[in-house]
Amino acid sequence: MGILAGDLQRTFGWSETDYANIVVAFQVAYALGLVSMGSILDRVGTRRGYAAGVALWSVAGMAHALANSVLGFASARFALGFAEAANFPAAVKTVAEWFPKTERALATGIFNSGANIGAIVAPIVVPIIAVTWGWRWAFILTGSLGFVWLGFWLATYRRPELNPKLSAGELAYIQADGVEPHERIPWARLLPHRETITVCLLKFVTDPVWWFFLFWLPKFLQQRYGVSLLEFGPPLVVVYLSSDVGSVAGGWLSSHFVKTGHSIDYARKRSILICGMFALPIFFASRTDSMWLAVALISLGTAAHQACSTNIYTIMSDVFPKRSVGSIVGLAGMSGAISGALVAEFVGIVLQTTHSYAIIFGMFSVAYIVAWFILRVGIPTIQPIEL
Repeated sequence: MGILAGDLQRTFGWSETDYANIVVAFQVAYALGLVSMGSILDRVGTRRGYAAGVALWSVAGMAHALANSVLGFASARFALGFAEAANFPAAVKTVAEWFPKTERALATGIFNSGANIGAIVAPIVVPIIAVTWGWRWAFILTGSLGFVWLGFWLATYRRPELNPKLSAGELAYIQADGVEPHERIPWARLLPHRETITVCLLKFVTDPVWWFFLFWLPKFLQQRYGVSLLEFGPPLVVVYLSSDVGSVAGGWLSSHFVKTGHSIDYARKRSILICGMFALPIFFASRTDSMWLAVALISLGTAAHQACSTNIYTIMSDVFPKRSVGSIVGLAGMSGAISGALVAEFVGIVLQTTHSYAIIFGMFSVAYIVAWFILRVGIPTIQPIEL
């Protein structure tokens, strides 16, 4: 959607606020989906819940091809956002089920890099599809890929204790932190904890940065530097390849601290602080006349986001019992999606009135330092809590 936004805006005559409203439809549905998806995953299990989410997501992605108006696109985005809400709760829950705490940060960084791989492939493939067969086929073909993944997932995934290929030694290693019961923990027992409020605030502060770059970066490059649809590939590949490096590096750094004798608390907080410092140069991205300098500054910011995001997700599995991870990721993700919707409206208004990205980039440059401060205050020591 972000890649095709400029061309669709000209085709259908959208204003900046029209496009912002389409983005908001996705964000609102994502928030609503996260409220329910995390709880559903904890109730029905990762295997079935994740499969249902991706199937619905694929259908919703293909449904964009039927849209001809702001309302049509907003409706398709709403369905997509609701189904997409299953992804991160299921992925974080999968990591919590399959990895001991010493390895979760790196494992989270690796799965989190998948979103960046998609963002690398999209600016190369989507313009070619759109120019060759039309923009509708770009949605149909990319949406259908979810069904390919679905076949692999259903054929291979089981919880460790149900997987016949695991040896007793491997299972003991995975369960080194102890075996927890599988009964679901209701939200009423999660919400009163300051740790729940803190992780929700972390997502509220940081998630809008990533959503902005997904939905507005191609438009920014097009408007600021005159980049055409077929020219998006190289700059966007650099940005999201850097994000991939940041995702894995953030997980590696945190796990490295743990393996060299530092506490979980030190490892997660120090990693977020270090990575947050790399995001500060985003402030200058809209002020340079060089596209590649802007791309370099944005790349630092997106790499920092993914590194911090990896550690924030890992903190959730550090602090909360496995059987509540789906719910807690859902609650925190909902907070980030609500913030993303508010910021999307703000971005639309700012661009409509000032035609400048300076305020937006300045705000995003300090988001991760603010998140680090919230974490320091909200969770003085990162450790498992009793529910």
